[in-house]
Amino acid sequence: MQNAIPTAVAGATAPTADLFHVVRNAEEQYSIWPTWRDLPLGWDIVGEAAPREACLDWIEKNWTDMRPLSVRRFLQQQGQSESA
Repeated sequence: MQNAIPTAVAGATAPTADLFHVVRNAEEQYSIWPTWRDLPLGWDIVGEAAPREACLDWIEKNWTDMRPLSVRRFLQQQGQSESA
């Protein structure tokens, strides 16, 4: 697994309504989702629940290639650079 999502912020206590999950779909696209809502079909939880800003920070650090997985695979099959 990539860098862990912080599970707590020092000295902070957030109600469940203020916690989010980082979620990822089959195209390896990321988003955040409130912990109190049912996860939509096609999305999986990545890591532990955390405050919104911690989740967004994790996404910014770890989602370095915004292209969908299918596009990256297609380009790779065509012999193009993985990080075009």
